[in-house]
Amino acid sequence: MKINIKKIIQAILFLAVGVTLLYIVYRVNDKNYQAQCVQDNIPAEECDLLQKLFTDFQTVDWWWMIPIFACFMMSNISRAIRWRMLIEPLGKKPSMFNMFFSIMLSYFANMGFPRIGEFVRAGVIAKYEDLPVEKVMGTVILDRIADLIVFLLLCGTVAIFQWDNVMSMLSGGEEVQIGGLGTKVIILGALVIVGILVLRFIIKSTSKNKIIVKIQKIILGFWDGIKTISEIKRVGWFIFHSLMIWIMFFLMTYMGFNVFEPTKGLSLEAGLTVFVFGALGFVIPSPGGMGTYHFFIGEALKLYGVPAADGFSFANILFFALQIGCNATLGIVALILLPIVNKQKRAKSA
Repeated sequence: MKINIKKIIQAILFLAVGVTLLYIVYRVNDKNYQAQCVQDNIPAEECDLLQKLFTDFQTVDWWWMIPIFACFMMSNISRAIRWRMLIEPLGKKPSMFNMFFSIMLSYFANMGFPRIGEFVRAGVIAKYEDLPVEKVMGTVILDRIADLIVFLLLCGTVAIFQWDNVMSMLSGGEEVQIGGLGTKVIILGALVIVGILVLRFIIKSTSKNKIIVKIQKIILGFWDGIKTISEIKRVGWFIFHSLMIWIMFFLMTYMGFNVFEPTKGLSLEAGLTVFVFGALGFVIPSPGGMGTYHFFIGEALKLYGVPAADGFSFANILFFALQIGCNATLGIVALILLPIVNKQKRAKSA
């Protein structure tokens, strides 16, 4: 009972953090909206950001949610296939049902406890497929490393081709010009090299620290799972699914522009930039990206002339459609079906 109470308290605290971040973003956008209303001579009583948000939700073209949901499903089917490719060298071929719904359950868990989803899906597969949890956790780490590599490539692409826009935003709206494409590539490459050198220095300087040594031992315990990367038989398919995951995620954002009138007609470049910024919002630990996702999406949309209030509405539309409509719904379905289906499967096997 104590453990359950502790988990409930932790969930409430994490949710409170997310709600607080979302409220802060709301207040900033509300202030900007009030200033815009004054500039446009709109009466104060007609200038309510919360009311605008409700009105904007009523104007959403929900038919576009069908292809967006299809992209969501395709992305996570690719994720399940890729993860199974990492597990197969352990001598087990998990069912696609368990792979897919354990991922859905992990997304649902992340809405309450940031980053706990990776442990949840590893535990689910370890339980239902009779595998050591530490080995499965090793494959989860590999899965996330593959995601990180693709995401960094996307960040690099945005940094190179949208350099002026991004630097303008970071400098508070001032124009920043730094040479041509070659110069930008060189600067980006130099930053990567400096980052690697700093990381190497940190690793060397802490290699004898007792706490670091303990962490290294824990990581080595995942080795059997991690080394499966060298035993993948279909490397081409692994790369294909790695790209497919992120292409589908990108299309979800790009097609999402058509849901809301103020964002209709934005370019592919805008879609890529907004997508990468939105992904950064999910990287920062908060329940399901609450608040952080809204902030980064709004800032990215400003680069393409979308007013702050409209950017806030768009972020909320996508956030609630994807987090509630996809992650929460399918997470609850996974919570119900996983034990039932696996119980029946074991009974049939026995």
